[in-house]
Amino acid sequence: MADTPENTPLARRDGRTPFQLRSVTFRNNIAPHATGSTLVEWGDTRVICAATVEERVPRWMREKNVEGGWVTAEYSMLPYSTLDRKQRDISRGRIDGRSQEIQRLIGRSLRAAVDLKALGHRTIWIDCDVLQADGSTRTASITGGYVALSLAIRQLAGQGKLEDSPLIQAVAAVSTGILDGTPVLDLCYREDIETDVDLNVVMTSRGEFVELQGTAENTTFGTEALDGMLSLARQGIRSLFNLQQQTLEEAG
Repeated sequence: MADTPENTPLARRDGRTPFQLRSVTFRNNIAPHATGSTLVEWGDTRVICAATVEERVPRWMREKNVEGGWVTAEYSMLPYSTLDRKQRDISRGRIDGRSQEIQRLIGRSLRAAVDLKALGHRTIWIDCDVLQADGSTRTASITGGYVALSLAIRQLAGQGKLEDSPLIQAVAAVSTGILDGTPVLDLCYREDIETDVDLNVVMTSRGEFVELQGTAENTTFGTEALDGMLSLARQGIRSLFNLQQQTLEEAG
């Protein structure tokens, strides 16, 4: 949890102050056939993140003789994850634009955690399946995806397939926004649809940004508002790094 100053001006729908994360927990090894997996429970959002290893690389890497391996992701929301049933992509014959954009974001974010050359000639798939959605599913997928990726790499090393870990830094993500003129951290669904501005922030444990996704929903915003949201994001992501490290240490 982030530190919360007293007498904050905005009371949120779930009773949090603007500076608070929702409760975030990880339940590891939730998918026994995956190389590494975790169920991330982030408030009322729940996402299974599972890593699977293939001892080959994508065709484009082979054709261009690109050295090293690859990390990629797939993302889906299960039909019962939302209040109204969400149609499966397969029934439409194609992935919807939102899911495609999110899975590309997850892949980009997790590749920032890995030395792909040190990974070797293999692909690690991170499948993120949303069981229940209450906002910030993409940030939960990235944060939980890093845990699943770390567990998979640990297993590869234990099998003697890696001499050294290709992990170079942790990656986590959080949402922020402007609600009633106040910067707030970690948007639930009801806040997400009411905010004037929303911003998703992906960062590394070295303090560098992987991606910023910001949108003025109802009003424009200036640098002061942006600085306020980024300050909250840094604070929240530091807490997430601590939680990731704790769950990986507990996993042994």
